Amino acid sequence: MKCPHCGETFPFMLCPGCQKEIPEKSAFCCWCGNPVEMEKEETDFSQRILCSDGNCIGVINEDGTCNICGKPYLGTSY
Repeated sequence: MKCPHCGETFPFMLCPGCQKEIPEKSAFCCWCGNPVEMEKEETDFSQRILCSDGNCIGVINEDGTCNICGKPYLGTSY
């Protein structure tokens, strides 16, 4: 599926109702409006790495940067 604005391709899945392509992890189909059952992932909060910036509430994502402020991880948080 491609973004209509920038043309970038992003992951998709098929709607269980109408079988059209919808963005991955959608809660509803953008074509027919049917709700999409999503698998619930167990979140292990003990494995989070907090942002190094003492003023930020974010956590470090898989890219090694904070999901809120975007700063790279610099070691232990304050």
